[in-house]
Amino acid sequence: MEYMKEPAISSQGNILCCQCGIPIPPNPANMCVACLRTQVDISEGIPKQVSIHFCKQCERYLQPPGAWVQCALESRELLTLCLKRIKASLSKVRLIDAGFIWTEPHSKRLKIKLTIQKEVMNGAILQQVFVVDYVVQSQMCDDCHRVEAKDFWKAVVQIRQRVLHKKTFYYLEQIILKHRLHQNTLRVKEIHDGLDFYYASKQHAQKMVEFLQCTVPCRSKTSQRLISHDIHSNSYNYKSTFSVEIVPICKDNVVCLSPKLAQSLGNMSQICVCIRVTSTIHLIDPCTLQIAEVDGNTFWRHPFSSLFHHKQLEEFIVMDCDVIRDRKQSAGAGMKSNKHTLAEVWVQKTSEMNTDQQYHCRTHLGHLLNPGDLVLGFDLANCNLNDEFVNKMKPHFLPDVVLIKKIFDRTKRQRRRNWKLKELDRDRQDMDTDDERQYQDFLEDLEEDEAIRKNVNIYRDTSCPVESDTDDDGAPRVSLAEMLEDLHISHDATGGEGAEMLTA
Repeated sequence: MEYMKEPAISSQGNILCCQCGIPIPPNPANMCVACLRTQVDISEGIPKQVSIHFCKQCERYLQPPGAWVQCALESRELLTLCLKRIKASLSKVRLIDAGFIWTEPHSKRLKIKLTIQKEVMNGAILQQVFVVDYVVQSQMCDDCHRVEAKDFWKAVVQIRQRVLHKKTFYYLEQIILKHRLHQNTLRVKEIHDGLDFYYASKQHAQKMVEFLQCTVPCRSKTSQRLISHDIHSNSYNYKSTFSVEIVPICKDNVVCLSPKLAQSLGNMSQICVCIRVTSTIHLIDPCTLQIAEVDGNTFWRHPFSSLFHHKQLEEFIVMDCDVIRDRKQSAGAGMKSNKHTLAEVWVQKTSEMNTDQQYHCRTHLGHLLNPGDLVLGFDLANCNLNDEFVNKMKPHFLPDVVLIKKIFDRTKRQRRRNWKLKELDRDRQDMDTDDERQYQDFLEDLEEDEAIRKNVNIYRDTSCPVESDTDDDGAPRVSLAEMLEDLHISHDATGGEGAEMLTA
């Protein structure tokens, strides 16, 4: 007898399907897959069409019961949101895979292909693939309802500055736009001496106040008013008001410091010129070029006011200009400005050209002035000043004239200006007739002061021709390197076929 050396190979036999009779491998249901699917539908009870809500204004989806979440199309967050809507139905099956099926962005439809498994008939595991159709319905969220109402607010920030012009507010507007702090506002209202920012939450208002305290010298006060009170849940509904007062000093103001403050700033003269207002007040002594910075806390401890307002500026013509070089500093003097040049000038009012009356003064504008130039300044010799510090000063310490800025041809500067600024979308009320002139003054200040331009986004104006940075009359210009390209994103982010996405 011969024995087989190799082991016998066992093979599994087939059985006949109890429904159609075709041979199949044995399974607990004794049926083929096709017959099993006709007998059992494991997707039964799972809805094939579901509605989800979408807010057009803020582009967020509703996550029941009351949360709104930001989701991009075909993102993981949106897939999670859609699966949560049918989570209860999926508890009886095993979810294997889920993915989006592409649909037109404007079709208001989302399709998700699901792969599920379930144990059926005597332990047989059946896998099935099907599609769930989500219908996107428009519904405005609560936050957008409040924005559209424009009367619902929880907190307001009232910014005030008691001056006759708005240079500081124009600068503050550009800082807010650059840091995008206006995005959470419900409404921006402009009144005669300031701006009001309305917010839906107190936290956003507090963030704005903290930003203002770091941007401009100011002080703030807080108050709140009770609107309603629920005695059962012990909850209160308040409306908060934040009052922010900016120091009443602006660029090109002539101020008189108190003797104590002038001594603490390096024994500088009491008569100073404000050359810039950022987070501090930047002062310069026109007689010595000594500079100093006064922050908000120091100002409120030792307050001082402007001696003149901008409407009292007078026009002078430079008759003679002598630059002062190598002037020795007194003991205890502070820092000197390197951007200005000290000079002695003789000037005459353009309104008194038929007389021989001339004025002698020292100025910090020696690097700009030449005989025959026109300058703006304040006449201290022929004015009646009502200031407690000026009245206590000795007459020989008071200059006859304080020069502020050189005059350039405004029409030519406006024609050659090839840049622009963005503005806040605000409600305007009680507007003055000279707002356009004040805005042009602010634009000229930006051209003349590079330090302020660093904090402002300047955009190139494509409607104006591009010219060289040099100017025939020496007027300051904004270079092309400091300008940004102004990009506008169209409202239809997807656009039609061949449509432009970005326009400059």
